[in-house]
Amino acid sequence: MKDVDLKSDSKGPVWFTVLNAEGGVDHFHMRMGTRSRVWSPPTDVFETAEAVVIRVEVAGMQNAEFSISLDGQILSIHGARLDQPERRAYHQMEIRFGEFSSQVELHWPIDHDGIEAKYEDGFLRITLPKAKPHQVEIGE
Repeated sequence: MKDVDLKSDSKGPVWFTVLNAEGGVDHFHMRMGTRSRVWSPPTDVFETAEAVVIRVEVAGMQNAEFSISLDGQILSIHGARLDQPERRAYHQMEIRFGEFSSQVELHWPIDHDGIEAKYEDGFLRITLPKAKPHQVEIGE
């Protein structure tokens, strides 16, 4: 049996050091992909005359399981859809579970006081009313 020592930094290839049968050391490396466990649900962004609407398809959630924030012009939606803990043997698995995140860059001025979010029938719908232009009167 060979002893294997695994060394890696998160940015480069993984280096393996193997002690061979003759007592020597062999080195080799391979690049292993690191895939984030955070997934991004399908997200639509559309505009009406009065608002920008974000619609996210993520079934099986409760209102309290979402976190929505607006920082500058970036709207962030986070949450976690948990799988049921029952034991099962999958034959096909396409529905994603675990932590998800979606970010949308807004290109419109938004009225922050009028933002609304509603979750219904597997869709999170966030309505961001467009800011109205302010009329400035010229003083005498």
